[in-house]
Amino acid sequence: MSSGRALFTRFPGNPIIRAADLPYDANAVFNPGAAQFNGETVLLLRVEDLRGISHLTVARSRDGVHDWRINSEPSFRSAPVRYPEEVWGIEDPRLTWLEEMQTWVIAYTAYSRRGPLVSLARTADFRSFRRFGAALLPEDKDAALFPRRFGGRWAIIHRPTPVHGTASMWISYSPDLRHWGDFSLLLAPREGAWWDSAKIGLGPPPLETPEGWLVMYHGSHLTASGVLYRTGLALLDLEDPRTVLRRSDEWVIGPTEPYERVGDVGGVVFPCGWVLHRATNELRVYYGAADTSVGLATARLDDVLEYLRSSPRPTPQRRRVRL
Repeated sequence: MSSGRALFTRFPGNPIIRAADLPYDANAVFNPGAAQFNGETVLLLRVEDLRGISHLTVARSRDGVHDWRINSEPSFRSAPVRYPEEVWGIEDPRLTWLEEMQTWVIAYTAYSRRGPLVSLARTADFRSFRRFGAALLPEDKDAALFPRRFGGRWAIIHRPTPVHGTASMWISYSPDLRHWGDFSLLLAPREGAWWDSAKIGLGPPPLETPEGWLVMYHGSHLTASGVLYRTGLALLDLEDPRTVLRRSDEWVIGPTEPYERVGDVGGVVFPCGWVLHRATNELRVYYGAADTSVGLATARLDDVLEYLRSSPRPTPQRRRVRL
């Protein structure tokens, strides 16, 4: 398969969810986390209200494509009195099932007066939510957990923004989901004219496959008319996810459709959730389109892994950075 852009097929009925589909007034709906739960697909939608503040709302569908049943009011609101880091809203959830704890953990961006940061919460039923609180200091975002421990520790991919240099993807470890350390650089933007040259960040949570942890990430590129957000792929070692086995040269989903090119932030595809239907080998990616609506793109997992086998092995880099 020669082109990564041939991997994913957009659902012809995109966008699958718009602000007008919500049962209450809102400006935009985008960047959903995704899960399979009780025989349905659950999306945890980022909804921007008419103040410009975001919250999270649950949507359910039996087939993961049509007839979305959306909660009649926000499902998970910011709580700035108790959690002041959420004063300007909560955004961009990623959902990971932790079998050991029998719970879904949500990594989301809390927008504080000091900038965005990574917070964690958990739910067993997508009806009630319990916060762990802030996990990583600002500025940091685009985070998701791995579903199992490595050497007794949980791992998280996240995207701190340094004062100097470019925003890159890092991996950190914790014994208890509260105290994080052992920070290692995972992937960095590529210099020059590359599609992912400005900054990069994790898309959906890492997906375990026989060949490694499949990662989809977004990359931005500054053009004369603004910034474009596209998505690429990488494969990490199963037992040491700090080791990058493959990284795609090409983007695999980019903003080409009108609903991706025109919106509150035009020229953006931004995935936060995916679901693998193992019986059919279909990988469904749910993404934000132009920060305005929700799109769906699908691929065969076997085709994605075949494409990555032909992708380059990254140049070895100094992985661990002591701060």
